[in-house]
Amino acid sequence: MSGQSFEEHAARTLVRGIGRRGLLRASAALGAGAGLLGACAPQTATAPGEAPSPAADAGAGSGATAGAVLQPGAGDIPGDHYLPSEPDAVLWGYVPTAHTPPSLTMASGQTVTIDSVSHEGILEDQGRDPRAFFGGHGVPEASVLEDAVAIAAEYDRTPRDFALDGPHVVTGPVFVEGAQPGDVLKIETLEAVPRVPYGVVSSRHGKGALALTPAGEAPAGITREQVMPPAGTDGRADADPTQWGGVSTFTAIEDGHGVMPFAGGRVRFPVSPFFGMMGVAFSDAHEPTDPSANSIPPTLGGGNIDIRLLGPGSTFYLPVHAEGALFHVGDPHHAMGDGEVALTAMEGSLRGTFRLTVCKAGSGDAPAIAHRYPFAETADAWIPIGLSDPDGSVGGQGGDLDVALRQAVVNALDFLEQDRGMDRATAYAYLSAAADFTISQVVDRTVGVHGVIAKSHFS
Repeated sequence: MSGQSFEEHAARTLVRGIGRRGLLRASAALGAGAGLLGACAPQTATAPGEAPSPAADAGAGSGATAGAVLQPGAGDIPGDHYLPSEPDAVLWGYVPTAHTPPSLTMASGQTVTIDSVSHEGILEDQGRDPRAFFGGHGVPEASVLEDAVAIAAEYDRTPRDFALDGPHVVTGPVFVEGAQPGDVLKIETLEAVPRVPYGVVSSRHGKGALALTPAGEAPAGITREQVMPPAGTDGRADADPTQWGGVSTFTAIEDGHGVMPFAGGRVRFPVSPFFGMMGVAFSDAHEPTDPSANSIPPTLGGGNIDIRLLGPGSTFYLPVHAEGALFHVGDPHHAMGDGEVALTAMEGSLRGTFRLTVCKAGSGDAPAIAHRYPFAETADAWIPIGLSDPDGSVGGQGGDLDVALRQAVVNALDFLEQDRGMDRATAYAYLSAAADFTISQVVDRTVGVHGVIAKSHFS
């Protein structure tokens, strides 16, 4: 879809006659979507064993309508460009490399609205049939996203190996005109709107903070009896992934909160949508399934960074490694705790709108550190980032939190010295006295730590 508006793309797909799914998208783009998409009226999602209850706003400021299901092309699409997650516009388990053809081309400073698709509910261990998976939790068929159904059934851009590939559905890449290696891509998240009033939190064997090691042993610090999921339920020797013993916890959204029932009642927590994955091309591999392009570990190109502060109103800076930057998104989250310890956040499809701006070296439009390392900020804080092994899944993977912490502190010092004019000794003392360093996530092979430096401390 490189260089095309959504209207042009819709017209082309109509001519090609790709069926009802394409007709719905095209109708929405041409102004006829309201009547055709009536099936997208608010629906109810239920947890097993509970009576249906109306799903409400997915979160304050998210822009979501109560219980709304945002099928492709339906609802408000505020960006200058629109990129749906069609099977030919996504990579499943891999991020774009420097050689991936773009799905869309746009000018620096423009905005793009992207319909992302969560991997949870379509994966092989869940049956690779989202209608059946979510239907089993009381979700009406009309409230299951059509693009999720299409990807599960039709994706063939790369072979799928559930044991080796990443889980993420990655949409893009977007070619940003003028971006060259050495520049910075400034990514402003303007909106992150839940597309469905439900999500899933999953824990899988061999993954997560309490998982068995590859040798089948308990990780250091806990016993085999403390492993999660319990070691005795590990069925990975079976050829059928549905028998591997993963645990997927369906979670409805009610009144801006995720709701998980359990035997003694239910637990409610605030929904705060953000994208776990925002990235630019980093790998130079020609093979799309090269290990360096696996979607799981974050890299110097960003990717699966999993920092929950990067919601609407945040800015993420990434060093550009390939012409056009080749921006991509995935791993949409409705909510996540720092650490993401069980393996996934509350995963759920989002409609994101982003402003993408190219920042040239020496222009002062991006922090100096962002020309070599990911960096972020919100209205209230600067966020230096540290990764344990930022070069991707090559030659083994380092997951040492101490390394990630040290890198985050070094990057914080560089920022305070280069962009705020502090001498390094004073900056080091200040960080110890008044800044916070938090675990981003411990489940993505490359682990992450991020700092939070309050802007209000600086006059």
